[in-house]
Amino acid sequence: MPARVLVCDDSAVVRAALSRVLEAEHGIQVVARVANGRQAIEAVRRTAVDIVLLDIEMPLMDGLTALPLLLASDPRLRVIMASTSTTRMADATMRALQLGAADYIAKPSALVGLGNEAFRRELLSKVRGLVRTAESMPRALSARRLRPASGKRPELLAVGCSTGGPQALFTLVQGLAGGLSVPMLVTQHMPPAFTITLAAHLERLSGLPCAEAVDGETLIPGSILIAPGDRHLTVEAGSAGLCVRLLNGPAVNYCCPAVDPMLESAAAACGDRVLVAILTGMGHDGLAGTRRVVEAGGTAIAQDEATSVVWGMPGAVVQAGLCHAVLPLPEIAPKLLALLDTAAGGAVRNEWPLRDGRLP
Repeated sequence: MPARVLVCDDSAVVRAALSRVLEAEHGIQVVARVANGRQAIEAVRRTAVDIVLLDIEMPLMDGLTALPLLLASDPRLRVIMASTSTTRMADATMRALQLGAADYIAKPSALVGLGNEAFRRELLSKVRGLVRTAESMPRALSARRLRPASGKRPELLAVGCSTGGPQALFTLVQGLAGGLSVPMLVTQHMPPAFTITLAAHLERLSGLPCAEAVDGETLIPGSILIAPGDRHLTVEAGSAGLCVRLLNGPAVNYCCPAVDPMLESAAAACGDRVLVAILTGMGHDGLAGTRRVVEAGGTAIAQDEATSVVWGMPGAVVQAGLCHAVLPLPEIAPKLLALLDTAAGGAVRNEWPLRDGRLP
């Protein structure tokens, strides 16, 4: 069965352009095109829809108003917010993610950009990934593939995420508030403007200092730095301690920023004192970097399939046998705090809650 998509945008030209991109792909069908949130709600009530591509600014009913009503009408709906890459729209997108949107995509500022290859690839990958997730079942995997934690106290926490990542980070940082004793680095696949807004939201939710990373700054325990939306975040060990280096290199795993450069540099700088958390996300970015961290003696945990929007990134590190623990999102912060408090040589129990041989 094809993925059934509803396109909601107040511009008829944009609706047509987005529909052309989607319908040119095998396995995707645009079942409705509407001009505002009110029409989207009516369409979902009378037509079977899997994914809604939802504009934020529209007359009669905007995307933020329509979003909770759409999800209430069909909790199985996956909503991708579409907005321009501006600070104001980034803030609205963050609020939409908190309200339950599954993902977002930044629309090009010019209409011609809707047909370019980069935008086309991103849009189609997000739609396909969300449909696969909705249809997938948790996989039966052996807990015997878990690894013991490092016996060393971590000096750096590195977090990687993509699709569903902002929502997961909102939960994670609230759980870490008051207990984060090391610097925390985050690479979330996001465009420029959005990462500054993400940092502001995380700081408000957690009370922890959080900002977009600046090249050359020293890492401070108890603070959070976010990779900028167009540069890879790496870490170096210097005479004054750990510091950030931002790279303008090519995309890695089709992403910039990417998780792998952050983790690979962390392993080189900190050896066996790196703690990694791989959260929900599409693809396998973070796999190579997590492998490097584990080979250096560090510890990795992953979000489980049941609580991930897309189990691509965490699933990749789990399937590779690189994890010490695989946990539901609400249990990740307590586990990280326990690992951060572990004294040198202390033992930490492997954790993978299984139910009838499956992830819960």
